[in-house]
Amino acid sequence: MSIKFGPSCILPAAAILLTAVLSSAAPAGRKPNLLINEKSPYLLQHAYNPVNWHPWGEEAFAQARRENKPIFLSIGYSTCHWCHVMEKESFSNPRIAAVLNANFVAIKVDREERPDIDKVYMTAASGAGWGGGWPLNLWLTPDLKPFFGGTYFPPDSRGGRPGLTQLLERIADLWKSKRDGLQADADRLGRALEKYTTVEGRGGPLDPAALDGGFKAFSASFEPARGGFGGAPKFPLPVNQDFLLRYYARTKDKKALEMSTRTLREMAKGGIHDQVGGGFHRYSTDDHWHVPHFEKMLYDNAQLAVNYLDAYRATRDADFAATARDILDYTRRDMTHPEGGFYSAEDADSLPAELQGKVDGSGHEHRKEGSFYIWRQAEILDAAGPGEGEVFNYSYGVESGGNAESDPQGEFEGKNILFAAHSVVETAAKFKKTEDEARKILATARERLFRARVKRPRPHLDDKILVSWNGLMISAFAQGAQALDDPGYLAAAEKAARFIRARLYDAGRNRLYRRWRAGERKIPGIADDYAFLVQGLLDLYEASLRVEWLEWAVKLTEAQNELFYDPKDGGFFMTAVGHDKHLLVRVKEDSDNVEPAASSVAALNLLRLSWFTGRKDFREKAEKTLALFGAQMREQPRSLPRMLVALDYTLAKPRQIVIAGDPNAPQTRAMLKEVHARFMPNKILILLDEGAGRAAIERWQPSLRGMVRSKGRTTAYVCVDYACELPTSDLETFKAILDGKKNQNE
Repeated sequence: MSIKFGPSCILPAAAILLTAVLSSAAPAGRKPNLLINEKSPYLLQHAYNPVNWHPWGEEAFAQARRENKPIFLSIGYSTCHWCHVMEKESFSNPRIAAVLNANFVAIKVDREERPDIDKVYMTAASGAGWGGGWPLNLWLTPDLKPFFGGTYFPPDSRGGRPGLTQLLERIADLWKSKRDGLQADADRLGRALEKYTTVEGRGGPLDPAALDGGFKAFSASFEPARGGFGGAPKFPLPVNQDFLLRYYARTKDKKALEMSTRTLREMAKGGIHDQVGGGFHRYSTDDHWHVPHFEKMLYDNAQLAVNYLDAYRATRDADFAATARDILDYTRRDMTHPEGGFYSAEDADSLPAELQGKVDGSGHEHRKEGSFYIWRQAEILDAAGPGEGEVFNYSYGVESGGNAESDPQGEFEGKNILFAAHSVVETAAKFKKTEDEARKILATARERLFRARVKRPRPHLDDKILVSWNGLMISAFAQGAQALDDPGYLAAAEKAARFIRARLYDAGRNRLYRRWRAGERKIPGIADDYAFLVQGLLDLYEASLRVEWLEWAVKLTEAQNELFYDPKDGGFFMTAVGHDKHLLVRVKEDSDNVEPAASSVAALNLLRLSWFTGRKDFREKAEKTLALFGAQMREQPRSLPRMLVALDYTLAKPRQIVIAGDPNAPQTRAMLKEVHARFMPNKILILLDEGAGRAAIERWQPSLRGMVRSKGRTTAYVCVDYACELPTSDLETFKAILDGKKNQNE
């Protein structure tokens, strides 16, 4: 469970450090280090620091033991704004580097490559009261136990915040004079960490009341005016919308639909949505989605695309379909490797356009938050043309003095963050145009702004390819292909899946690697990689109906169960036994946050696969996992919305839709189109053709052998818990069955 320590657990050494630091000056400088041999973009960003950085590994740990020095561990990721700030302010500073190099063994970790390391130390830092976020900076004993830490530290003490220079000097002194005390603190925290990262399930029956409890919990915190749950900063948290839309499908409670769709509409209107280039930024710094933190993450956009597709299928509101397309088209254009895999992220910071060509080198030290995305009013009028620009500025809330009401770092002065301030109807009325005319003007202006923006210095692209995040985006494209009837999206999903299979999968061992970049695959896959990819493959099967994806999903699930499943208590550990002998604890993620927990996704995958294959062992593992988290779902339902989705699935008795026919026949395609157009989250779709695909499925489920074409025509069988409607080859009858109406049998 999430680690929380009371005030009595505040470490004595931490109190000494926080009260004893004093200010002093520190000049700047830099030199190369061991990170130059790594492929992680984040590590390479620090490769020319004067700090003697080590990658995580035995060489660094052995040096710490040999020299009896504490470890300075710094964890971040390549598109992290405050990681950039610390790199520029502190890690490029020769005086700070000299203190670090003389007294510590410095280790850098990319949290996106190694979320297992990050999870352990973030849990320790949060539980000890040191704060949570990135960069995460910790001091460890040589046996890797933390005794002090925090997030961002300025180079010198200011504003009541201790400076890194003073902390390093103070900790170096304490290590020499009070080492036993620091070690005792670290041992105590290590024991607490082991205790609090153990998920202690209390078992019990699968309780539908947990679903109602989740709905009530979200209702209590819903912000009706702007959508979302709680105040600033506001994160999209797609897992929340996922649960609410499923709850609506289950209960038809319109409040659940309203909470999810209101949130999605307000986000789409806001500055958190890139109104020119598509996709969503990381989060909003205010409470109405206007001023974002401008980085773009693959995992956010993948899950949000699915949210908007589900909302479209539930409501048939074309605006939701347009936003989903906007995300998917952005991803295809800007976030896709030529061979098909999806890149990880785009930075928030970039060089302001006015400095392009006027600074030496990369201009890294001149980069500013949001520079690529924000506009002066005159820039828009110049790029779009005065007529179109005036209409655009009204529609998107552009003001002559800038429109950033909340500007924490003072970087948006005189600039505008585009948001949908006025609807097309309002814009048309303002300028005495028809709605169609207004739409055309806005589309023309947006295209001109896009072309102008392309000429600006782009944000840094983190081009590493992670299996887990690719799995999420494969789901998004596969579902986009279904809901929007777009074969291009299906092609993108299949190309990405083939990239993963070719570059990051060891078929002989049936094992995944986690990361590929610049020709190198590295790091054994963790539970997220297996679970998220299996989810993507199941969605890809239902979109393509090519059995190869279903077969691979089964194989990967068998590997996942072997490596990560806890046969004693249920649930899935983040790492396999022997993954990294240096990790202090082996944890199970117990919250669905910006990414869902592996156990939540795996539970739903196992339930879906049990219906595809008839395998009872898959269902048993899923139900044991749900039971492990049963008490948490009842008592803290907002912590596990994706697990609640799995609970809903197992309680719902999913609808089985089996279509016997040629996948390319017009009648088959028409039936599939009707299935894909409807919001039916608790269903499985199987195609029985006359080839190898049918043979593979019949090996899993011999009972399906009797489901054949009637009189040579495509025939649909719709069943619930193995009780089936009469088969039909009539499209209208099939549609009526899908809609829950009385069977109009031929």
